[in-house]
Order: sequence, then structure tokens, then C-alpha cells
Amino acid sequence: MNFSSLRLRLLATVLAVGAVLGADLWLRPVTPPPAQAVWPAAPATLQVATLQLAAKGVIPMPPDTEAAHASSLLAMPAGHAAALTVFWFSGERESGPNVQIAASQFNRARQQWAPARFVVNRHTLGLQLGFGVRRLGNPVAWMDGAGRMHLFVVATGLGGWAASRVLHLRQSSAGNGLDALEFEPLRVLPLGWLWNTSHLVRNSPQPLADGGMVLPLYFELGLKYPVAMRFDHRGELLGMTRISQRNFALQPTLLARTATDWVALMRDIRPNGRVIAARTADGGRSWADLPDLELVNPDSAVGGMALAGGQMVLAHNASPGSRAALTLSGSVNGTDWTPIHAMEQGANPDEYSYPAMAWVDGSLWVSYTVDRQRLAWQRFGVKP
Repeated sequence: MNFSSLRLRLLATVLAVGAVLGADLWLRPVTPPPAQAVWPAAPATLQVATLQLAAKGVIPMPPDTEAAHASSLLAMPAGHAAALTVFWFSGERESGPNVQIAASQFNRARQQWAPARFVVNRHTLGLQLGFGVRRLGNPVAWMDGAGRMHLFVVATGLGGWAASRVLHLRQSSAGNGLDALEFEPLRVLPLGWLWNTSHLVRNSPQPLADGGMVLPLYFELGLKYPVAMRFDHRGELLGMTRISQRNFALQPTLLARTATDWVALMRDIRPNGRVIAARTADGGRSWADLPDLELVNPDSAVGGMALAGGQMVLAHNASPGSRAALTLSGSVNGTDWTPIHAMEQGANPDEYSYPAMAWVDGSLWVSYTVDRQRLAWQRFGVKP
């Protein structure tokens, strides 16, 4: 190869990389405008310290499945037959080829969970998208202003979770009862220049006054850092911003102290970690890191929710070095927390992990994984 040919090839490579980067900058959403948070319809006089356990149990598994993980709870509208819909990924093992996204609903009249069924299949999804999907995981649910369910699902091609992308799916069925529920893919979220890989989703969105939401996500290839994406009431992208400048923070959960003053609490991958915190004072447009909380974080997910009147709840693993204890704590500012209830207390290698929350029918509901094999739930009511 002569020098001229080498220069031409080098120039072509540079132009190709520039085109990819330019396309990425064009496709990625800009910094979002300020947002106004809203809260679930909990009593304005609620004190989270008065919450008490009212019921608990396990969520039914789909037939012939041995593994379950990463649940997401979605509160259903008043008057719907179901109070809640729960989504999770299930199969013979985590990352297994037969893993699908499962769902169940808690019937208001019967006060029980319906038999679970699969609602997203990787093979069908791959055909709809036009490219192969090797693994599915971490579904996160949201309901838009028209009453349609959306799912944000982690999907991989070649490689493990670090090579994943986040798929945005929307309800395609006419109804959202469990028996009829179906989804169609809308897009791969435009999160990074390297074909949007190594981004994942885990915790529920922060609902907004305009009917839209802010979805927390995170990057985990080498560096670990959280981001937030803003969506309008139809599920269209409006913008994205980075939550923390730290490179060891994962799986943010968003809690609104006021309409525009929020905190993000995050998993810490460092040894002897603590729950990591960041704050926005302008409705998610910009974020600043806060000191680590006093809460122990043994490299494990946290799940939180802000309620009316500045009351907040957080489910987290409270044992150094293991996920054998799951605790429900309360706060009025998002940074100082007091234990309310010991949800689970086991011994290593017991695992109670990946909590999710919803407020519906006057109660706080929490779902979580037990030993990566099944899902459990607990409901907390207000002490009379």
C-alpha cells in the first residue's frame, strides 16, 4: 500500500467516525427545560413514621420458571379492576436465553394477584426491531397522559449487561387488562455515541405536572454514572442531563422535596459504600453532588418515593457486605433517614434486593426480589 492510499483510508476513517459522532449529537436530546414534580395522592397530613405493615405475600410466577428479578410497580387508575400492575424479568436463570418480561395485576375486588403471564418476548421483539435481542431485563413501567402503558426495557445483543441498550416500548393493545396486554417497540433510546450501548434503566420515573416524566438511567461500562431523560405527556423525548459527576454511582431513584427541588439517591459500587446523593434545585435541568448519606450500601439497589408534605420513604439493604436485610426508612428532606420497619432480616447468603414502590388505594406497596428466584410484596397502611 502506498502513502497516498494510506492517507485516503485514514481520511475515510476519520470522516466515518465524525459522521457517527455528528449523528449522535444530532439524535441525542438536549439539556431538558425545568420540570415541575407532582406526588401521589397520599394524605397531606401523612407522617411516614406512622406507616405500618398491613399485608404481605409472594407474587405468582409464570409456569416453568425458576428465576425472577427487578420488579417495577405501576399504580393503575381509580376504577380499574386492578390496583397495581407489576412487571419483572423471569426465566430459568438471569441472562438466560428464555428470559422474558412477565406481568401480574393485583385485583381490587378479590384482593389477590392474578396468575402471571409473559408480555414481552425477545424473539418477537427482535423481529419487530429488525435486529437480534439476546437478553432482556430491568423493565420500568410508566403510564402516559392518554392512559397508555410504556415499558423501558434493558436489552442486549452481543456481550453482557455492559453492552446493553434501553428499548422504549408502548402498549399496543386496546385495553390494559392483564389478559389483553401487548407492547410494541418505539425506539432505542439515544443515550450514547457507541450505538447507545452500556446504558440501563432500573427505577421508576418522577411524574410531572404536565403529564410527562423524568426517567432515571445509568451508564456502566467501566465508568458508572447516572443520567436522567425528560419525556412529555405522550412519551416523546425532551432532553437529557447527567445527574452525578461521580464515576461509581448506579441506579438512581428520584425523590422530589418540592416541585423543583429533588434529590437522587444511588447505589455505590465502592467497598464499604454508602448511599450516594445528588440534588437539583431547578427541576432536573442541572444537578450537583451531595455528601454520601449515612446509610450503608453494600453495592445494592435502593428504591424510593416522595409523598405529599415532604414525606419520603426508601427501601434499602442495611447490612454491610450483604443483601440479607431489607429496611424501610423515612425522611423529610431526602438526606437524613430513620428506620421505620425491618422488612426482611436474614443471614448471608440470603438476598432481598431491587425494591420497587408505588402508592395506591391509600397504601404504600413495595415489591422486591427474594434470592433471585421469586418476588415478594408488602403493603403499608396509615396507622389510625
